[in-house]
Amino acid sequence: MTTAAEQAAALREQLHHHAHLYYVLDAPTLPDAEYDRLFKQLQQLEAQHPELITPDSPTQRVGGKALDAFVSVRHAMPMLSIRTETDTQASGAQAFDTRVRKELALSESDPAVDYVAELKFDGLAMSLRYEQGVLVQAATRGDGETGEDVTHNIRTIGQIPLRLSHAPAVLEVRGEVYMARADFEALNERQRARIAAGEKGEKTFVNPRNAAAGAVRQLDSSIAAQRPLSFFAYGLGEITPAEQGGPTFATHFELLMALKTWGFPVAEQTCCVQGAAGLVDFHERMGQLRDALPFDIDGVVYKVNRLDWQRQLGFVTREPRWAVAHKYPAQEQLTTVQAIEVQVGRTGKLTPVAKLAPVFVGGVTVTNATLHNEDEARRKDVRVGDTVVVRRAGDVIPEVVSVVLDKRMQDAQIFTIPHECPVCGSLAVREEEEADYRCTGGLFCGAQRKQAFLHYAHRRAVEIEDLGDKLVEQLVDAGVVKTLPDLYHLDFTALVTLDRMAEKSANKVLASIEKSKQTTLPRFIFGLGIRHVGEATAKALARHFGKMDAIMEATLEQLLQVSDVGPTVAQSIRTFFDQEHNRKVVEQLRACGVTWTEGEPTEGASLPLTGQTFVITGTLPTLSRDQAKDMLEAAGAKVAGSVSKKTHCVLAGAEAGSKLDKAIELGIQVINEQGLLALLGHSSV
Repeated sequence: MTTAAEQAAALREQLHHHAHLYYVLDAPTLPDAEYDRLFKQLQQLEAQHPELITPDSPTQRVGGKALDAFVSVRHAMPMLSIRTETDTQASGAQAFDTRVRKELALSESDPAVDYVAELKFDGLAMSLRYEQGVLVQAATRGDGETGEDVTHNIRTIGQIPLRLSHAPAVLEVRGEVYMARADFEALNERQRARIAAGEKGEKTFVNPRNAAAGAVRQLDSSIAAQRPLSFFAYGLGEITPAEQGGPTFATHFELLMALKTWGFPVAEQTCCVQGAAGLVDFHERMGQLRDALPFDIDGVVYKVNRLDWQRQLGFVTREPRWAVAHKYPAQEQLTTVQAIEVQVGRTGKLTPVAKLAPVFVGGVTVTNATLHNEDEARRKDVRVGDTVVVRRAGDVIPEVVSVVLDKRMQDAQIFTIPHECPVCGSLAVREEEEADYRCTGGLFCGAQRKQAFLHYAHRRAVEIEDLGDKLVEQLVDAGVVKTLPDLYHLDFTALVTLDRMAEKSANKVLASIEKSKQTTLPRFIFGLGIRHVGEATAKALARHFGKMDAIMEATLEQLLQVSDVGPTVAQSIRTFFDQEHNRKVVEQLRACGVTWTEGEPTEGASLPLTGQTFVITGTLPTLSRDQAKDMLEAAGAKVAGSVSKKTHCVLAGAEAGSKLDKAIELGIQVINEQGLLALLGHSSV
């Protein structure tokens, strides 16, 4: 008699086999109803015997408990980006072949280079790590070095094997998660039905890539399981080396065929071509097929086939010399300009936007196109009523390419950007050598409000630890806060009425706001968000003037005497404080209890640590790194990020790493938090 464990193993084997036939080979041999019967049988067995559930069980594809947050993953091998060939014509492919032949020192008499030509999918790069044949981790590209663990969502994709047969002990597969066009349309149809039924929080998606990226980054995998995602493999990351029993490949194409053998889908259009002529032919053929493909691509990719040549060619600025992405020209359409509106960005930038008669471009219906700035609008001479050529630059941002002048109406008016902010009415100015006009309303301007709150609450500014993006968005959208002083009038009742704001969270926010009342002059200046005034400039202003009132009243000539202030920065500071509403905000914040220590100017004064360089490493018992940095800089020290022979002292806390080791090796003085406080004459924090 078979045991429950044996039954579960047999069912898993059957389901894996038939899933591979269905999702990867597109050759199912089992009716859907029979597959569902076997699946339910395994579910029931695992429900009765939870200890039999394995990470590679087909039942784990349906989604499980939602995560609280994503975990960072450091890639064993970096996920490098491929250089994009900006020449979208045949000459772009020819230029790549010429570069490769030159780097390989091939003469005209040498045979054509063998390449693998692939599609450039418009999806989300993914790294799948298998150990002993079982999927243990899936991670996004991130910055190439570090991505996010999205294993819980990737397990829901039928084309990705949860278990491999005859694969190396360690195998990292690189590929693209995408959403097929038909699946995307079906998903949006379901979304529209939910919206029509009055379900809150539902929306349609702009394009397949956005829908796929949104699904992969769901904290709740049960939601991801409802989104129809697919996968293509195109490369490897870490793999068991040959000397430890791993496979060896002579060419990239052999590697791709091995991926297919292990159970991964590889795009059927992938092929080997010879020389520049083969690359040009592939680029043209795929361009003609592009609209007929069941998924979106925005170009093709060429890779030198021989792996020894890949190693010989190497990398430049972390991009392989042996590969290139060759895009297609952006798709263009004709439409008319119905209006030109000026939008105000989060930093006060005024951007003219052409409101267009709806037109379908590159898979998306476009109704707006940026004109960037007044100079660009004038250069292209775009006017209301014009017929224009529109394209999605890089297949992403809609822009007006040109005007069809012979269709222009005689009374079309030249566009001029307003010199007053269309949101708050403040003066809009264009700084010297800049293309953009910006609203000077700053803290007063509604369009800049959210950014102003977030900047003020930043950890290097006044720091309100629990005031994050989503909370600021709710507070501003609900009209609860309009200017910075409103933060200090928030009460418990106003907070707990917001979405997802429990009593405990509300109290934490109020405590953070109360704590922020005690700050420093440099942090406060930085927190005001004055254009061009960063942390270093804020510190220089505090050292030079010593008092807030002195900074607000300083003339341009006086501001130019500050070591870190030039003409542009000085004018920006003067313009900011010339706005009465900005001065009023400062006074209101003071009235709310926001305080900082003021004193006599210290620029040029002899401070105890002037000329000394410190490095901070590890976790300190009571001080945050920012607090320690502020204290050191207030004493005249410079705080650096790495240890060198020029370092005078290292402040080390718990779990200090390589910086401490290097300090000891170089014989540099090391102190702890207590030593820092003693050095600065503090008995406590």
